[in-house]
Amino acid sequence: MALVHSTVMKVMPHVPKPILWRVAKRYVAGETLQSAVDRLRSLQQRGFSGVIDVLGEDVHGDAQAQRVVHEYQQAADAVVAAKLNAYVSVKPTHVGLRTSEKLAHSNYAALARYCKQRSLFLRVEMEDASTTDATLRIFEELRREHDNVGIVLQSRLFRTPDDIAKLASGPLNVRMVKGIYLEPATIAHTDPDAIRQAYIACTQQLFERRAFVALATHDAGMGDRCASLARERGIDRKGYEFQMLLGVMEPLWKRWQDANHDVRIYVPFGPEWQPYSLRRMRKNPEIFKHVLKATLGLS
Repeated sequence: MALVHSTVMKVMPHVPKPILWRVAKRYVAGETLQSAVDRLRSLQQRGFSGVIDVLGEDVHGDAQAQRVVHEYQQAADAVVAAKLNAYVSVKPTHVGLRTSEKLAHSNYAALARYCKQRSLFLRVEMEDASTTDATLRIFEELRREHDNVGIVLQSRLFRTPDDIAKLASGPLNVRMVKGIYLEPATIAHTDPDAIRQAYIACTQQLFERRAFVALATHDAGMGDRCASLARERGIDRKGYEFQMLLGVMEPLWKRWQDANHDVRIYVPFGPEWQPYSLRRMRKNPEIFKHVLKATLGLS
């Protein structure tokens, strides 16, 4: 099965977009901001809060980065206008980190101010290990001036416990993820169980410093263990939440919701949906079956 999946993934970028979209639309709200707003509104009616993400990364130059900033400002305005319980989440290379750290910081600061004026939260996302140091520096600078920003940390990386320890004191909001970027074994765990154990250990470390933790996972057992850690440390259910991807394991959303946990759904949108969808398919070997069925006209 692994060999078949590997072979299929090599040809996936060449699959016609209309066929790929038949599968991707489960995981992406659509190409337009309105499609994301509609999906977030539908989720809110079911009791789920949201995260809005403009798909894209690796922009180069100030002009491209400024266009992205404007797109996020429009997204923030749309969230407020629709009275949605949602916030914005932004990748560092999407606002210019590949051009310069200074440019990315300036754009994040502008977005933090813009969101603050609208009582919205801003998440600084984390990408591959080549960007980790710069992303953490940007986040720490933002924290000194803005109280509406949070960061993402990846349990896959060996360095993450040290990064947690080095973060400045004070209120801290972290989305804890396993990490989707496949890093070399010299700097990252590669065994799934090791990544899982590191996730639990990092979550415990964050709870010990009373950080708010967004438990971004579809691993039911690991998520339940992290919720137990919170209870053991006297952290009430406003001190953490579960975050899950649009279209992924919806029965688990409901199970955690029925257990009175807050559940927030990550809703990406935009014309750059194809690279995002391919990453999701690489992460989940089962998805290619749906693509194959769509290609053959069986679904």
